Amino acid sequence: MQANGAGQGQDSELSCLNNSAQNGESSSAGGAHTNVNGLSTTNNGNSVSNNIGIPAASNNTVSSDANSVKKKKRLSQSEEDVIRLIGQHLHDLGLNQTMDLLMQESGCRLEHPSATKFSNHVVEGEWDKVMKPDVFIFSHLTLEAESDLNELKALMHSPSAIVRMKFLLLQQKYLEYLEDAKILEALQVLRAELTPLKYNTERIHILSGYLMCSHAEDLRAKAEWEGKGTASRTKLLDKLQTYLPPSVMLPPRRLQTLLRQAVELQRERCLYHNTKLDSGLDSVSLLLDHACSRKQFPCYTQQILTEHCNEVWFCKFSNDGTKLATGSKDTTVIVWHVNTESHQLKLMKTLEGHAYGVSYLAWSPDDTYLIACGPDDCSELWLWNVQTGELRTKMSQSHEDSLTSVAWNPDGKRFVTGGQRGQFYQCDLDGNLLDSWEGVRVQCLWCLGDARTVLASDTHQRIRGYNFEDLTDRNIVQEDHPIMSFTVSKNGRLALLNVATQGVHLWDLHDRVLVRKYQGVTQGFYTIHSCFGGHNEDFIASGSEDHKVYIWHRRSELPIAELTGHTRTVNCVSWNPVVPGLLASASDDGTVRIWGPAPFLDVQDAEGLNAWTADGDLGAEDTTSRFQENNTRL
Repeated sequence: MQANGAGQGQDSELSCLNNSAQNGESSSAGGAHTNVNGLSTTNNGNSVSNNIGIPAASNNTVSSDANSVKKKKRLSQSEEDVIRLIGQHLHDLGLNQTMDLLMQESGCRLEHPSATKFSNHVVEGEWDKVMKPDVFIFSHLTLEAESDLNELKALMHSPSAIVRMKFLLLQQKYLEYLEDAKILEALQVLRAELTPLKYNTERIHILSGYLMCSHAEDLRAKAEWEGKGTASRTKLLDKLQTYLPPSVMLPPRRLQTLLRQAVELQRERCLYHNTKLDSGLDSVSLLLDHACSRKQFPCYTQQILTEHCNEVWFCKFSNDGTKLATGSKDTTVIVWHVNTESHQLKLMKTLEGHAYGVSYLAWSPDDTYLIACGPDDCSELWLWNVQTGELRTKMSQSHEDSLTSVAWNPDGKRFVTGGQRGQFYQCDLDGNLLDSWEGVRVQCLWCLGDARTVLASDTHQRIRGYNFEDLTDRNIVQEDHPIMSFTVSKNGRLALLNVATQGVHLWDLHDRVLVRKYQGVTQGFYTIHSCFGGHNEDFIASGSEDHKVYIWHRRSELPIAELTGHTRTVNCVSWNPVVPGLLASASDDGTVRIWGPAPFLDVQDAEGLNAWTADGDLGAEDTTSRFQENNTRL
């Protein structure tokens, strides 16, 4: 931060002098002698006070500078805040001399002197200086001796916070006495200082139990405490700061916190961010805005599965992401093995004998079993053991039934099934009927995580919640058009509906409100199954009657990608729950497409994965050309 003497131009020299004069320093002619630390210069007996050690100028220059000083504005509040943040960061890095020079030159103060003294005493464990005990003068009058806490009290917005701060300090003091085996002193703190505060008595009872600890290691383990020393005291200081205004003491590591928040916000706004990255700042560059490339996203055909010989109606990845099940009009279910490293799929098993075709599949929670359902005319349900390929149960209550949908209970021991002819059953793994609900024409089913509530869409354009334990039901979602299918997010909060002639709708099940209508997809009266997917389920994908796969960011109504390649209606999509860059789609064209990131990235592409965009809009390339990019078969 030192100037380069005679090599500096007049403008730089003027700026430095302006800063010096603004902060209350005096200047006069000089230049023959300069202190390296930049605090004083002398020339012919005259002294110049300066922050950065520039060479003294002539009397005319100083006079000109003095006029400029009067016009220079004071630092704004935001500028002072930035300087304080930089100063704190320099201090944390151990660059204290640089920090001192910055504060002196800018005229700012890192923190209030009382806060500095308070921090030093806490880190050193000088508890008597931090908080001196009350001195009783009369029975009706109490005078507090001067202490760090008393000095800070006048600077705080909430005086009651002093009690909380004192409690934390006394707790640290008490634990340090116990670790040093000073039982009498610890007991005195507990009885004479902590208890009279009448604050958090439950915690005081816990603290008293630590008196029974036989050794220091036992104390640290039970108290979940780092032990006496800088580590625990620094952690204590971080807690204490939360009660102080930032004008008095900055929150710890405030600059890093702000930078981390900025990085996280950019990731959230990034259209294609689909990976779980380290939350630390070391994993990113602060010199560039975050912007993921479309080439990282599952927009490219990696594999085409052609083993089915008729329309493919359904596809679903297993819960552990290692298998994909596909059901077809050709009466077979094919189970594929997923290589989570190469993202390539290989045929694992073919399950045959579904006379009506397979229009719906459901994995058990542990992926041991797979249930297959047929179309409207199918009255049978097949429960397969995926590992052995054996049919465990073939269930049919009546030839008049229509079992077209199924959902597993989270316990993996029961499932519910039903159809549009008024059947709604709960069964065990052997197909035994446990409960039934009469007169409900079911289109689609889902079991919530509470293991009690079953969601069912019906022919009345609604989704209702059914409780098989107390036999109660309630309305949750009401649409104006038929609900062809729906799925629920992992946390049970959001539902994704494919609505006839309307498209894809997102509902909040807790608040029972329509959150968003996604645009672009062509949805008539075919049953199309959409899905949540990607990292943190930030994305939504759906098939479409226009032969495309549409992908949206959950918070945006417009699609961020339209995937082309299928030649007929895309009936179902499934996003791998473990590999966020893997997506499957099933179509009436008889194929299953596996979508992934671009197979090859050149150097320029690789460098552009986190490229900076000049207008600050993350991924702000032309949407028309971006979404219409054609995929080529590998």
